[in-house]
Amino acid sequence: MSTLKLYFFKRYIVTVIYFLIGIFSLVFIIDFSELSSRMGNLPGYTVAGGLYMTTLRIPTILQQTVPFVALFAGMASLISLNRRYELVVTRAAGISAWQFLQPFVVGALLFGLAALAILNPIAAWGARSAELLEASWGSSSSRGSNSIPWLRQIQNGDDAIIGARSVEDEGRLLNTVTIIHLDQQGRIAFRQDARSAKLEDGYWQLNEVTETRSGVLPKRLKTARLATNIRPELVQETLGKPDSIQIFELPRKIAVAKSFGFPTYGMQTQLHSLISLPLLLVAMTLIAASVSLKFSRFNQSRSVILGGILSGFVLYVVTMLVKAFGSSGIVPPFVAAWLPVVVAMALGSTILLHQEDG
Repeated sequence: MSTLKLYFFKRYIVTVIYFLIGIFSLVFIIDFSELSSRMGNLPGYTVAGGLYMTTLRIPTILQQTVPFVALFAGMASLISLNRRYELVVTRAAGISAWQFLQPFVVGALLFGLAALAILNPIAAWGARSAELLEASWGSSSSRGSNSIPWLRQIQNGDDAIIGARSVEDEGRLLNTVTIIHLDQQGRIAFRQDARSAKLEDGYWQLNEVTETRSGVLPKRLKTARLATNIRPELVQETLGKPDSIQIFELPRKIAVAKSFGFPTYGMQTQLHSLISLPLLLVAMTLIAASVSLKFSRFNQSRSVILGGILSGFVLYVVTMLVKAFGSSGIVPPFVAAWLPVVVAMALGSTILLHQEDG
């Protein structure tokens, strides 16, 4: 890279770092306050534990803000260069906009790759660790699942329906568990209520169990085992969320889910969305350039910059909406992930071509 391009590249990277630090600080304060008010009355909660859980949850939130960081960093960098007349001097030296935008595009690509290779695995690990920590505090309202999970198994003639209030650790740990055992006629034989159930190799490990049978006083057990032929992969694919799986594990998870006959629209959409993230950041950078390059020279109003911010938000909302369609199978996952990115890049390039080359 030439000296000028390297200078622009450094300015962009430094601006991205500043935005990440600012968002991290702001989100940390807000999330810790919300976490303290929501879990402060739990028996295992401590201030140090709350700070640690907030730290674990921050990467997941930062991952959602990456497109906006790319948009705002691109706008801030270009506006700053323009107001200092550095872009004016660059244009006067015969360098076109397409040439001095190359460092920003390269920076956006590298930022997207870093988000995939570093931030995404950390966010997946942090989300799982935070759920386990919340369960250890005695919380009964986990965010591991959006609905009450139900599983059914038949093992050694025992037909059992397993229900739980919440799910942790990608489906391996169930909280506030109810197990209904059925006889051969399909009637309820007895019931087991447990504080938690952890899936081990060949059995469910139940903790703090209350066993209830008709005409018999409830029996309390500290631990109990329930034999099962359910594999951990089956529970993970049935109850796990695609957003909690890191990108390097998604291809294997998709293959396992297909082998069990489960639909994989959600995981395929998530995989393609992650792969398209670097190009989505490039599209955000082109949108930022379309509203920032001529702001200082032609004294454009702030409404133009607000229009760029609004365009970025609209692109993000459309991306999430189409992603939801892909996860439900209405739209093919590949199309749902890549169509908004391709359209946004085409529109950004078209606007810049019109502004710079007529």
